[in-house]
Amino acid sequence: MPLTRKAYRAAILHSIADPAEVGIEASYEYFEDGLLVVDNGQISALGHASELLASLPADIEITHYQDALITPGFIDTHIHLPQTGMVGAYGEQLLDWLNTYTFPCESQFTDQAHAEEVAGIFIKELLRNGTTTALVFGSVHPQSVNAFFEAAQKLDLRMIAGKVMMDRNAPDYLTDTAESSYLESKALIERWHGKGRLHYAVTPRFAPTSTPEQLTLAGQLLGEYPDLYMQTHISENLQEVEWVKELFPERKGYLDVYDHYQLLGERSVFAHGVHLCDDECARLAQTGSAVAFCPTSNLFLGSGLFNLPMAEKHKLNVGLGTDVGGGTSFSLLQTLNEAYKVMQLQGARLSPFKSLYLATLGGARALRLEERIGTLQPGTDADFLVLDYNATPLLSYRLKQSKSIAETLFVLMTLGDDRTVAQTYAAGNLVHQR
Repeated sequence: MPLTRKAYRAAILHSIADPAEVGIEASYEYFEDGLLVVDNGQISALGHASELLASLPADIEITHYQDALITPGFIDTHIHLPQTGMVGAYGEQLLDWLNTYTFPCESQFTDQAHAEEVAGIFIKELLRNGTTTALVFGSVHPQSVNAFFEAAQKLDLRMIAGKVMMDRNAPDYLTDTAESSYLESKALIERWHGKGRLHYAVTPRFAPTSTPEQLTLAGQLLGEYPDLYMQTHISENLQEVEWVKELFPERKGYLDVYDHYQLLGERSVFAHGVHLCDDECARLAQTGSAVAFCPTSNLFLGSGLFNLPMAEKHKLNVGLGTDVGGGTSFSLLQTLNEAYKVMQLQGARLSPFKSLYLATLGGARALRLEERIGTLQPGTDADFLVLDYNATPLLSYRLKQSKSIAETLFVLMTLGDDRTVAQTYAAGNLVHQR
């Protein structure tokens, strides 16, 4: 393959640490006139244009963006592929919403052509919104995951997904069995896990829809393939928490169900965690597990407010999730807009630099991929975005009043959406152009 070397010049910003651990000033690097150099899909240099330009060969192609900010690609740690067609469904809380809208929508994925069509739409939406890596729930049907991975592989995207395991408390047309879920998951793992930039996640939907036998086999899969991911839901809604107590009276709480079946670990991501207690946060942190904070969905379904300060106190890894279709936007900028309000309602502040961290490096750490994605450090994959300061008339006018990168960043997160993402690059390739 011929060497491909390109450079990108603009204002450049990325997180290098969690502001909760090192303070805001030490948590990011900002280059007002920066240069990003990409070699064969990886970042090879980052710094001030004035310092780097002289070291580049005369014939290198340099793309210069005016009135724009380059950031790492966004990382969505919780989203549902088969719910794309029912996003923005009216009027229910979690358990009724699943039965009324979600399950009927997911049943359509028995059809391979439908799975392929939705996978294409879904990936386009991710990239249009600047999301370069996502942790994705398929449906119970293996074809949902095959279709997604096929589409992601064509674009050399770093994506993680899994087939839902669900053998009870769901409509007959949508359940598998403990045994079939194990065998189908295993076949998908053999086919896709570690292929290119793709990874597989063992995906029990949530404790109420899996029998103890199925949860046992989910834990067995994790034991058989040590670098697999595990994704599920936890403590999203108070009714759901009570239901888990009824179904598993022998366990001491919701998290303990998953703990008992060996589903906690360094690549385990639990969505929501709105109603976790201190002890559960401590246990998640102790096992290296992570939580996906899904503010848009938690507000839309009336689930409650995630306690980010409590998670920070326990040094628990937290990523950000859109949770489409409970969440109403593929945009992590819009998700951060909601996250800020969730913190405000609890008398806490969310700084724009913590927000940037959650959408990029925080997500990468939750997925144990910080050596590959989430920053613009040399040696990482060239997954990055170009955010346009003039994307809308209001944004353009508002940013002309900005006096600092902190203010600019915050305005992008409150007024920005898919229109703000001018270009998305994955592994150095342009995969979305507005």
